[in-house]
Amino acid sequence: MIFNQIYADEFEQVIYCQDTTVGLRAIIAIHSSTLGPALGGCRMWNYTTEEEALRDVLILAKGMTYKASISGLSLGGGKAVIIGDAKIQKTPELLRRFGEFVETLNGHYLTAKDVGMNAEDLKVVLQRTSHVLGVAGLPNSSGDPSIATAWGVYHGMRACAQFAFGKKSLEGLTIALQGLGGVGYQLLRYLREEGACLIGCDIDPAMVARATGESEISIVSPEEIYGVKCDIFSPCALGGSINSKTILEIQARIIAGAANNQISQPEQAEHLMKKGIIYAPDYVINAGGMINVYYEMKKEGYDRERAFLHISQIYHTMISILEHSQREKRSTAYIADLIAEKRIAQAKLGKRDNEILKRVK
Repeated sequence: MIFNQIYADEFEQVIYCQDTTVGLRAIIAIHSSTLGPALGGCRMWNYTTEEEALRDVLILAKGMTYKASISGLSLGGGKAVIIGDAKIQKTPELLRRFGEFVETLNGHYLTAKDVGMNAEDLKVVLQRTSHVLGVAGLPNSSGDPSIATAWGVYHGMRACAQFAFGKKSLEGLTIALQGLGGVGYQLLRYLREEGACLIGCDIDPAMVARATGESEISIVSPEEIYGVKCDIFSPCALGGSINSKTILEIQARIIAGAANNQISQPEQAEHLMKKGIIYAPDYVINAGGMINVYYEMKKEGYDRERAFLHISQIYHTMISILEHSQREKRSTAYIADLIAEKRIAQAKLGKRDNEILKRVK
C-alpha cells in the first residue's frame, strides 16, 4: 500500500533514519527535485504510529513541491519528520544525528524549521550539516519564517476579500483565527493593524494569554471556532481541519489560513465551492516562509525587501486562481494544482530535451 502511494505520487526518495543510541526515529521524503533541490522543514511530533508519521511526511513533501512551483521558485519539495515528543525527547545528540542524515543527501534535501523545531534546534543540526535554511540569528538569515508566512497569508486574504466583497481592505471584516501561536500570532498583528474584527482560539493557554494581552480579540474554545459567524475562517494550526463534519459548521464566506493540508479529502474543495465558500489553497497562500527562505540562496545574499515583495505577489496569484475557478466552474484547489503541475511538467520536458541533446552531441 505504501509503495503504491509513493509510486502514484511520483516520490523520488523516502528515507528512514534511525539511531537507537540517541533515540532518533525520522523519515525524510523527497517528492520532487525537478525544479531544484527539495526544500522542506523538519517537524518533530509525537505520532501515534510510524504509519501516521509516514502519511504526514508524504503529504507535506508533495505540498512543498506544489508550493515551490506555483510560487515560481527553483526548488523542489521535501519534508522531514522526527517521531517523538519535542518537549521531553528532543536532545542535542538526537538533533546532531538528524543533521548527519541530512548531510548524507548532499544537498538534495534542504531542511528548515517546522512544528516542534526552533532556531536553537536548527543551530544544533547545523553542527553536522550545512544544508539548513531559515536559522534566525545567523548571518544572511531570512529570520523567523512565521513572519513571512503571515505576510503571505495576509495578502492572500486581501485577494479573497477583494473577490468576495469587492473590498480592497480587511478593515471591518470579522476574521476567526484557529491557532494563535507561530504564524497565527504574526498574522494577528497584521490583521489588527488593518482594522479587522478578531476572534481566536488555541489549545495552549499561553498563546491565548499572549494574544489577548496585545490585541483586542474575542476568544472561543477550539470546538466553537468552526461555528462562529465570521467573514473569513483562518486555519493556522495543524492540517485536516476542513473535513466532512466541520464543513457543515463553517459559516464564513472565505477560508484562508496558514495551516498545511487544511482539506482532509480532495473532493471537499468542490463541496466548499458548491456551498459558496471561497477557499484559498493552502500551499498558495502559506508560501511566504518558503519564498523568504529561498532568498537566502541568492548569490548576492538575502534581501528582505526583495523577498517580501515576492511574497506580496501571492495576492495576484490568488486573484488569478479565483478568476480561473469562476470562469471554468472548478474548485480553486483544482485550478492551483493545474498551474503547479504545468510548470513541473514543462521543466521535466526541458530536462529530457537537454539529456537528448547531450546524447546526440
